[in-house]
Amino acid sequence: MNARKIVLLVFLASAFVVRGFAQNSVDTLREVVITGTGTEHLLKNAPVQTEVISRRVLDSFGAKSMEEILGSLTASFAFNEGDMGSQMQLNGLGNSYILILIDGKRIHGDVGGENDLSLIDPHNIDHIEIVKGAQSALYGSDAIAGVINIITKKHHDEGLYLENVTRYGSYNDLRQHNGIGVTSGKWSSMTNFQLQHSDGWQNTAEEYTEAMVVNDSRNKTVNKFTNWQIAERLTYQPVRNVDLYADGMYYTKGIYRPQNGRYPSCDVYTYDLMYRNASASVGGKWKVNTSGVVTFDVDWNKHAYYYMYTATTLTDGYDPNGNFTNYFPYFAGQKNLQSDQQRLMANLKGVFQLPYKNQLSAGLEYRYDYLNAPMRTATGTADDWTCALYAQDEFDWVKWFNLTTGLRIIENGGFGFHVTPKVSTMFSLGDFRLRLGWSQGFKSPDTKQLHYRYLHTMGSSTFFNMGNTSLDAQTSNYWSAGLEYRGERLTISATGYLNVLDNMITLVNVPVSEIPKDVTTSYLGDGSGEVVARQYRNMEDTKTYGVDVNVGYKINREFSLGGNYNYLDTEAHVYNSDHNRLDKVTIDGMAHHKWNAYVVWSHRFVPVYKLGLNLSTRGSSERFYQNNGNGKPFQIWRINTTHDFGREEKNTSYRVEMGMDNILGYVDRTIHPHHLGTTNAGRTVYATFSIKFRQGKRFINLISTKKQTDYDED
Repeated sequence: MNARKIVLLVFLASAFVVRGFAQNSVDTLREVVITGTGTEHLLKNAPVQTEVISRRVLDSFGAKSMEEILGSLTASFAFNEGDMGSQMQLNGLGNSYILILIDGKRIHGDVGGENDLSLIDPHNIDHIEIVKGAQSALYGSDAIAGVINIITKKHHDEGLYLENVTRYGSYNDLRQHNGIGVTSGKWSSMTNFQLQHSDGWQNTAEEYTEAMVVNDSRNKTVNKFTNWQIAERLTYQPVRNVDLYADGMYYTKGIYRPQNGRYPSCDVYTYDLMYRNASASVGGKWKVNTSGVVTFDVDWNKHAYYYMYTATTLTDGYDPNGNFTNYFPYFAGQKNLQSDQQRLMANLKGVFQLPYKNQLSAGLEYRYDYLNAPMRTATGTADDWTCALYAQDEFDWVKWFNLTTGLRIIENGGFGFHVTPKVSTMFSLGDFRLRLGWSQGFKSPDTKQLHYRYLHTMGSSTFFNMGNTSLDAQTSNYWSAGLEYRGERLTISATGYLNVLDNMITLVNVPVSEIPKDVTTSYLGDGSGEVVARQYRNMEDTKTYGVDVNVGYKINREFSLGGNYNYLDTEAHVYNSDHNRLDKVTIDGMAHHKWNAYVVWSHRFVPVYKLGLNLSTRGSSERFYQNNGNGKPFQIWRINTTHDFGREEKNTSYRVEMGMDNILGYVDRTIHPHHLGTTNAGRTVYATFSIKFRQGKRFINLISTKKQTDYDED
């Protein structure tokens, strides 16, 4: 370990921590971002601190998933991948407080907060914009910890675009991506397909159950899964200043879990999990002369998951006559709907240039959520709706000062009116920027927190989790202050933040007697283990605070290095049912220190061959939990090589990637079901083959222009 620490210190001394390679080269000075204010700004002049993971970074790093991208390229994120989702944290707050956008539109997954990031195809990402802290004034509910906006690749060239990416690695890990783009006159079409598969892996066969340790558990650290998705986007430009679009997506995922075990109390199952997602949307953009833009969107999304039975199982169900029955038999091959969550959203937004260097953004938003969960709610269904009116004004009275103020007025079907304001300022002096911000967040309880109930088994305990219709809405106040220097080669910044969340909703233990009388005996287990009743409750308050430090340096056209560091601390109050009091605790999953760093080098040896190397590392200090032990600290190293073949002026290009993750082979073998610092499988290898084909007049013109500038350097 001493040798490893010395290597790490040397690496960090040369690379000290940054927000990304994307942010330490010349092109970042010209990078346009939109997420922080909903309007376009050069990155260095964005009034709200914005981190960017650029397409060049993604191409160099060669990630297989969104978890790998965010966990390795920015230090503010932490993950515990599970069957129900990514279990992501941003600066101490979990999934349900993080708003994920794809091209500015909300991703739809489990409204309980466990979004499945496999919905996002990493090979279809152009770049990623990250804004931390409460952004409810602009984006509404959920945007309390921050916003991740994933900008996808677009095809605008007249003609044909074809792309194939095939990646294969250890544990039969297969990632497939195909893209077809066609543009002809006023019409453009982009079709994307992705397939992801892994056999999963087991880091330990030890499991604590029934007050004893067994050494032959079949539980896997990450279960076997397969998913695929197909998406289509069609655009039409009827006149020069109007763009219309329609898009849709279908996604399916299966998770295959251990079926039999020597010890019945181990977490083995008689069913697998199946997910079905779908979406459809229409919208458009109208450019009002040169002074404004009006956009409108209508989106429908569906997220459903089922139990797929692999053996005869007696559980709650409905007989052929529609009557609810205890111990209803399901047989291998049958499925049982657990929840179907649907959402309809409509947005109308305008951005206008006003006199005296003001830019006004204003909009209307409507959202309707519907939950169909016949096995998991008292009435079988539940719904919720929200209407909002929002406005934001950006003042640029003088060149060196920006003041941005915003306000959202919300009416929720169950929680009435609420107002969320925001204020941010930016002072500019040459290449220096000082940003100060304050904003409020708002999040109404979701339909699951209000109505859902489900059983969860861990070790020898059975947890019955219940919704609560008496919950209050959650609110937050977020303060930040950051100083940044962004030059031609060097980028350095430090940002301090404090996020105070009131009425935070979490599961707390309650007396078993509070389980509703209509709950059937099958919910309470077979009587062989302890039954613990838990209900969603509001905590008194929660605080997260810390510092992000970012440094990066571009040595020359071929060599760059960078990384970032995050310090975090949290305080929360949890209800202690044994003593009828609130205890001060840290938030589950929090780590005081997280970091990453990397070195990137590339060189074109001959006109038809270019080599790229990316050496990176990421790590975390101990992660704290209230139950089942803390997650161990870890440090993981990774190398990726890229080999580009073909001339840029040609229509066809080829790429081969080869790499190794977890070079030193670290594995966290903590006994199940205690918490892990990382679920990484140890040393793994992979290889990727990509081919891209472009044909069209605009592509030839683009190549001619590209040769005259060093904006996109070799």
